[in-house]
Amino acid sequence: MKAQNIFSGMPAGLSGELIEILLQSGQTRIERILSNGQITPEGEWYDQAQDEWLIVLRGAARLQLHDQENETSLHAGDYLHIPAHCKHRVSWTDPEQQTLWLALFFTP
Repeated sequence: MKAQNIFSGMPAGLSGELIEILLQSGQTRIERILSNGQITPEGEWYDQAQDEWLIVLRGAARLQLHDQENETSLHAGDYLHIPAHCKHRVSWTDPEQQTLWLALFFTP
């Protein structure tokens, strides 16, 4: 076993979102996601078969949940549980700094 750091190896100047799988075991997956101004294309929605628990470790973002009128703003330290098949999209990530997410996908 070797300890690693969630903040190390974050490339600068990404042209797209970077998703790295940190751990996968059975139906559980942990991803490190780096965004820098990326959003979900207009009119597109994530509709996932698994629950997702996410936390913003650095930066800021806004999510639109299909069944809610207002967007959910997330800043460093904010976390959110998105149940399976709850349609959602990323409507904004901070273009001035990288947004670092940690996402846990699991089957309840």
